[in-house]
Amino acid sequence: MEIDIIQSSIQLTKNSRLPQVNWENLPFGRLFSDHMFCMDFNDGSWSDPKIIPYGDIKLSPANSALHYGQSCFEGMKAHRNINGDVVLFRPYENAKRFNSSNTRMCIPEINENIFVNSILELIAIDKKWVPENLEHSLYIRPFIFATDPYIGIKPSDSYRFMIFTCPVGSYYTDPVPVKVETHYSRAVQGGTGFAKAAGNYAAALYPAMLAAKEGFRQLIWTDSNEHKYIEEAGTMNVMFVINDILITPFTGDTILNGITRKSVVEIAKDWGVEVQERKIEVNEIFEALKNGTLTEAFGAGTAATIAPISSIAINGDSYKIPESKDHHFHSKVLKYLSEYKIGKHPDKFNWIVKV
Repeated sequence: MEIDIIQSSIQLTKNSRLPQVNWENLPFGRLFSDHMFCMDFNDGSWSDPKIIPYGDIKLSPANSALHYGQSCFEGMKAHRNINGDVVLFRPYENAKRFNSSNTRMCIPEINENIFVNSILELIAIDKKWVPENLEHSLYIRPFIFATDPYIGIKPSDSYRFMIFTCPVGSYYTDPVPVKVETHYSRAVQGGTGFAKAAGNYAAALYPAMLAAKEGFRQLIWTDSNEHKYIEEAGTMNVMFVINDILITPFTGDTILNGITRKSVVEIAKDWGVEVQERKIEVNEIFEALKNGTLTEAFGAGTAATIAPISSIAINGDSYKIPESKDHHFHSKVLKYLSEYKIGKHPDKFNWIVKV
């Protein structure tokens, strides 16, 4: 039986890279903290949890994850609050989603308490890597992959679960121009679109690259059957305000169940904002852009938090979104969420876990 308290063996680095950090310039995802967490699955159980210095890992060329793609990940952040404490935002939601992804990819689940406690233990050691700047954060990347050295299409018998962290600034610094994708598909019904499986993101790279050449920062994906319905963007869920109603696609097996998305919906309902989670036709967005009833469009995700969308291109026609103002819902919810995470508001939803 798995235990839910982690007692890792700990090997501390002898050469911290902290003195080399330029805290005024934190490129997203390129600077890594001193330590990482590792735990292995062998003979039917998870064992040997350890924290070791961050560094390269050794893999067999026959590693089955490299050949057949059994790999999932999560994205999370740790923040300093106004009292100087380090806190996590809704980590048990990440644990739950991680296991949902693992199940779909035929990977053994990890006890939710083990998942969260291993993160708490790692960050407690690397607390100094959490930026003092309250607008910055420590990005957390838990991930899991098959480790069998075997060339054969079957679930691996062994796996490695790892966590590393990196101090980061903003993912998007400006409003994002996007294109509605009506040729390529990100996910299909019955597929793995709801999972944070590594292969989902690899498959999206080529159409995203083509869009980038046209000047777009992101794609808004549509359903694979007809390209008729809005689904999500590559790094975030999408939301619209039309006639003062917050509208977003409901999640299913082709759309990631975003934790920031879920939080925005819960906050909106708490504020008395009308929310509709439903199918959204591309044509509905097209018409709302033309007649001016669409007043806001934005993305919601861990890396981006809330990312205003500056324009939406549909079938060659581009439509500008009204410039962000303080009274807009996305501006107010970004301010509220940012302040909530750093302790400027009471934890009324019980979302915060202290390290």
